[in-house]
Amino acid sequence: MPQNGPVHGSVRVACVQAEPVILDRDATVERLHALTAEAARGGAQLVVFPEAFVPAYPSASWAKYLAGWADPRGKAAFAQLARESVEIPGPAIERIAAAASDHGVWLVVGVNEIEHDRPGTLYNTLLFFAPDGTLARKHRKLMPTNHERLVWGLGDGSGIESVETPFGRVGGLICWENYMPLARFALYASGVEIYVASTADDGERWQASMVHIALESRAYVISCCHFQDAAHYPADFPLRDEIANKGLIGRGGSCILGPDGAYLAGPLWDEEGILYAELEGTKLLEERQRFDPIGHYHRPDVFRLEVDAPPTDP
Repeated sequence: MPQNGPVHGSVRVACVQAEPVILDRDATVERLHALTAEAARGGAQLVVFPEAFVPAYPSASWAKYLAGWADPRGKAAFAQLARESVEIPGPAIERIAAAASDHGVWLVVGVNEIEHDRPGTLYNTLLFFAPDGTLARKHRKLMPTNHERLVWGLGDGSGIESVETPFGRVGGLICWENYMPLARFALYASGVEIYVASTADDGERWQASMVHIALESRAYVISCCHFQDAAHYPADFPLRDEIANKGLIGRGGSCILGPDGAYLAGPLWDEEGILYAELEGTKLLEERQRFDPIGHYHRPDVFRLEVDAPPTDP
């Protein structure tokens, strides 16, 4: 799947369903580095990690306590997450970039982002790194979902576009952004061929959405889901007692689908693992013969979409 001309060729991709070292940014980044190395040894040229992998997805099992006015543990839990979040640029970003450049892969990873100059707000951010370590694309989740609104601020329209790679155009949305029809179409309009749907949704209904998006976009879909065991939270986590006996609070469900909606790998439940798949460019052309959402099956004379996407770095 080259940058120019007809799509052809193939690429091996890896979807990493793994647990972070929960609420430990630096240790999680080191784990990401090791898992990226493993995926590269497995032949992957594109490696995808879950939503908010660094330093952990704020599970509903404890984030709901952030709404308690009289419960100081909620404030303390947010502060702990903020202290371990990622600044862009910053040392953690440099180390994540090194995971891409050291192993010569495209790398997609979700992080909790904090700004140096305005550290009171966190963001759910999806990052795309090129094999030379360049941060090629950054997207903040537009709309936090349910309990997430106690944790993250609102993102914007920047980054809702695919990035050119030697094997095709790669783009992504975060969790329930994938339920937003116009956000999906904005990504389709950028020519996405490998659609990343990083998520914390470990419900079985999510699978139906991934099949639909594969059929609607006629793109390959990589849905990488978070995996967490409540027993692995650090001893100093302020809300540890509230989740002590909950077991898995993120059971996965990662999968890779073809542009015909067929599963190429997964879904993977209740365990860590790396899913691999070979994506064939000719399959994209075959499936788009009957349906192309931004080409012959689009009516730009009837429908128009404008996206307010202020430029950001990148």
